[in-house]
Amino acid sequence: MHRLARTGGTAGLLRWLAGRAEGWAGLVGPDGTVLHAAARTAGAMVPDVAGLVAEGASALTERGVQAYAVDTGASTALLFPLSVLPPGVGDDTGPVLAVVTPRPVATGLATLLADVVLPLSLCLQAETLERKRRRVDLAESRGREAVLHLLMTGQLSIAQQVAGALRPRLPDPVRVCVVECSGGGRDEVARVCVDADGGRSWIVRCPVYARHLILVMPAEAKEPEPGAVPTDETVAARVGDCVVGVSEPVPLADTATGYRQAFHALAVARELPSRHARFGVSPDPALVVGPAGRRWADELLNPLLTHVPRRPQDPGSQELLATAASWLAFSSHATGHLKVHRNTLAARLRLIGELLGLDLHRLADQAALDLALRVRSTPAPACTPEPAQSGSPASGTSKAAGGLDAILVRPAVRDWADRQLAPVLGAEETLRTWVRCEGRLGPAAAELGISVPGVRKRLTRLETVLQRSLLRPPSARYDLWLALRSRDLTAAA
Repeated sequence: MHRLARTGGTAGLLRWLAGRAEGWAGLVGPDGTVLHAAARTAGAMVPDVAGLVAEGASALTERGVQAYAVDTGASTALLFPLSVLPPGVGDDTGPVLAVVTPRPVATGLATLLADVVLPLSLCLQAETLERKRRRVDLAESRGREAVLHLLMTGQLSIAQQVAGALRPRLPDPVRVCVVECSGGGRDEVARVCVDADGGRSWIVRCPVYARHLILVMPAEAKEPEPGAVPTDETVAARVGDCVVGVSEPVPLADTATGYRQAFHALAVARELPSRHARFGVSPDPALVVGPAGRRWADELLNPLLTHVPRRPQDPGSQELLATAASWLAFSSHATGHLKVHRNTLAARLRLIGELLGLDLHRLADQAALDLALRVRSTPAPACTPEPAQSGSPASGTSKAAGGLDAILVRPAVRDWADRQLAPVLGAEETLRTWVRCEGRLGPAAAELGISVPGVRKRLTRLETVLQRSLLRPPSARYDLWLALRSRDLTAAA
């Protein structure tokens, strides 16, 4: 019995009892519902279990006994009440062990059933507590995922309120770390992360990539303690098959930027023996567009920001903004991030395109929307001031196409574009072709005259050179389109 309780649990014990009784064994609720059951032979017929339990429960209550037997002609039903909770905790009414055995009852069977009541009760208690633990773990995981979603969409105050019920507190400033684990290894890596930093990091199982673990870690002090090893490096060293990418220190409000940086660093780390990389210094384009860029972004997004849904069940402006940001970051995987059906995502994207006058199938319009959203989430004082020059774009030229071109010719943006493309300068044919083909491998391969795997290999090498992710979202293709467009406009001027 004890061996079965440890290895097979309730189901194992009931199967064993059915075999010993040469009949049927099960657990039945107070209302007659069969909770668990096992029969010696498949398809064995059982008498009216609900009636037997109702009769037995009445007799057990009236007589105050711990067992009851009912003869049903060719069979005998033996009933033993179980308690799934400790004495004095909750309702004492528990399930009943019911065993139906042919007559005459085998010698010693009643004693055997009396002996099995305790291990069976303990199995039920353990299984009940395990189910509750799993529900609590799932609720906590979903709560952490919700906090991360709020941070990624810039809703900092709400994220902090929700996070107040969980531990640890959200740090500020932070480094975002993305850990890519082997299949099914996230729980173990999460335990390593908690052990490595003493539980100070906010750990979330990525809702988009099943092998990714996201850590929102406190940014290290400027002068770390001697001998101290950062958490991300410790995880890479202790978990032999994981890959780790880490962002620059960013304010908590810029968690979305930190995640993009960590994802790009992850693409570089895959090609390194250490399996660990930190994001290289590279300014965000939202920081160099200046006040004219902010005016352009505000005008482009205004129809979306002021949108009022026709019906209460339709998505409002905040929901559409979150949808746009998630789709631009994760492409079709946004359904897992937003927890919506793909048809719902497609309908929202159509509405966003109609409101903004953009064709979201085009990489150019995707890049424009992505830049506008990033500018909107960047504090205004952080933007590079507009230089005093006669050629500054006027606010009235802020349109999705012409307005963006006027922003991309700013000196600060041109400098940013040069830094982005410097690693591939003079050898950018594959990159230009891939961007011109809307980031699709098939058309790019046809235009270059090579195979699709050949294009993929070239882009993988470019990921290492550029230190950016190209093939998996979040992809740097929007930044690269902006950089190439800026260089082309400058060359044509």
